[in-house]
Parts: sequence; C-alpha cells; structure tokens
Amino acid sequence: MMNFDEYIRQGEPQKREKGYAWQTAIGLQAVDGLKPSDYLIETARKDIEGEITIDEAEQLIKSYYQSKEARTPEEAETHEADTASTNIRRLLTEKTFAFTLVGLTSIHRRIFDGVFKFAGQIRDYNITKKEWVLRGDTVLYVSAPDLRKAIEYDLEQERQFDYSKVDRNGLVSHIAKFVSGLWQIHPFGEGNTRTTAVFMILYLRSMGFDVTNDLFANHSWYFRNALVRANYQNVRKGIMRNSEYLERFFRNLLLGETNELRNRYMVVNAPEELTAKQVQQIDRTSTEQPAVQVTEQVRALLLALSNEQLSLKVLMEKVGLKHRPTFLENYITPASEAGFLKVLYPDKPNHPRQKYLLTAKGLALYNEIKKMQ
Repeated sequence: MMNFDEYIRQGEPQKREKGYAWQTAIGLQAVDGLKPSDYLIETARKDIEGEITIDEAEQLIKSYYQSKEARTPEEAETHEADTASTNIRRLLTEKTFAFTLVGLTSIHRRIFDGVFKFAGQIRDYNITKKEWVLRGDTVLYVSAPDLRKAIEYDLEQERQFDYSKVDRNGLVSHIAKFVSGLWQIHPFGEGNTRTTAVFMILYLRSMGFDVTNDLFANHSWYFRNALVRANYQNVRKGIMRNSEYLERFFRNLLLGETNELRNRYMVVNAPEELTAKQVQQIDRTSTEQPAVQVTEQVRALLLALSNEQLSLKVLMEKVGLKHRPTFLENYITPASEAGFLKVLYPDKPNHPRQKYLLTAKGLALYNEIKKMQ
C-alpha cells in the first residue's frame, strides 16, 4: 500500500490536505476489515499529485467496477472499500458541515452512495453485533422507534455545552462522552463507525481543532473497540462501562499525547496472558522461546493475521499459498483447534463477509513471537 506520509509531512498545502484525507479515508475501512484495491491507491496518488480531479477519481472508480460483471465476496468488499474511501476523501476536503440530524444522515448517504441501497436511511429494525473485544457479546443499541429522538437529544445537549468552563482534561472527557453516546445510537444498518468518525472529524474542525494527523487512519479499529468498551456493561460479570480507552485516543488526537493504543488491553475478562502483568513479564523475557510450541505453519499464520480481520483468500495470499485444502489442513485447522483462531461469524460459516481473527490466546502468543523477532 502506498505511504501518504510523504505528502502529509513534506508536501505542498494542497497535497498535504488531500494526502491526509486519503490516508484517513482508507484507514477507516479497517473498522470493518476492508482493504482498498491497488487501483484505488494509484487513483489516489494521481488525485494528490493534481493529475486528476476528485470528480475524475470518482468516475474512474465507478467505471472500474462497472466493467466487472460478476463479483466474488472479496471483490464486493474491495468495491465497498474503494467507493467509501473515495467518498470520504471528498467529504474531508470540503469546507461545509451541518451539526444536525440531517447532517449526520447526509454523511452516511454520501459515504455509502453506490455501496448500500439504504445509504442515508435510518434503520427501522433493531440490531445486535457480536464484538471481538467483548468475546462475542454485544452492545445494547438504541431501538429503532427511538433513533431520531435519541440523535436530536444528543446533538441538542452538545449544543448547550459550554467548553469555556472545562480544562484540557474536562474537554477530552466530554468529547469522549459525546462521541460515545452518539455512536451507541447506531442509527444505520451498516457503516456507523465510519460515519461517526467522519462526523466527529468535521465537528472538531468546526470548533477550531486541528485533527489532521494519523490517529483515525492508523488506529480506526482501536477507535471502534474503544467505543464498544465505553458502551458495554454487564454488572453480573463485574464489567462496567469504561471510557478510559476512548479518552486515551482523544488525548492523543487533541492534546498531542502519545498514550499506547492497544486493542488487546480492551478485551473483557481477558485470560491471564493479556493482563498488564503478563505483558510486562513477556517484555522482560523477550529473548526466551515462547512457552507454547507451535508448528511453523501456525506461526506463519499468526504473523500474517496479526490483530487484523482477514478473509481466507487474503490470508492465503499473505502466507503465499494457493492450494485451499492444504492451507485449511496445515494452517487453519491446527490453529483453530489450539484455540488461537476464530471466525467473525461463527453461526454463519458461509457469511459473505466471513473473516478470521486471533483469539485472546492467539494474540498473546502472537505478541510473544513478535518480541522474539
């Protein structure tokens, strides 16, 4: 993938703005495990260099996919990533913003125009989503009949807030609380996190904040998991809503701090391998062999997957195999049986967006292996 940092750090102002917009737009696709095509990256480069306009870039992407008659599930995902990235790029370089319900739904419509038939439409059904960071549990989202009132209420409360009466810490805490509440409403069938992120970037800019850094681009999955943790509570299990992870993100974004942003720290009821004490112990013994012995194939699979969510096809490409049965037998099956690997939709093995990801146990071993390299 192309590195846009050269434009952001050293480029002319116009190239810097477009480079940031593309980097953020592409990075945000990771919240749903999506990756853009090489064609999109090349189109983005031409746009940044001024060889084409954003209108021409949009038309190139549209024509590119119109030429493909039948799409595999992987191609459909890439189409979503490319189209949404291009649409977000345009939004982030415009100088307009509406802090209203219509403004929020308009952002969703514009991001997912050409992707979802329901782009810009408030959902009329209730939803649940199994979350990796909650080990399969779900956040409780607002019910369909109450969505519009919930959004309008949150926006009105935010309009009335007096930022002149809070210090830097209060500022971060309040913004984290606002974005957390807005995201928990989850008004759309899909694309809520990307919509919330773009809405917040534009809102923060409208208040004078310079948020043109790489936080949303490079830590979009952390951002989503932090929103999940800030809205999840299970008193019976002793788990309370925790906004500290989301506040770390915004402290880095708004105050320029360098707090560590690690997804594994947010896993609820994490096994011992993921506790801070164990992480420190691994740091002290990084030269030792990992306690759990695995085959070279499983080791390669863990390194290829890292903390991402990848389809079988992408995993095979990263490992360098083309024979599906061999890959399943020597990589996927032993990793799954050892408890290192799981799927995003366990109840629907043939789900069109099926992805593989590491369990808490797999992440712990992955980090041990990485520290040895």
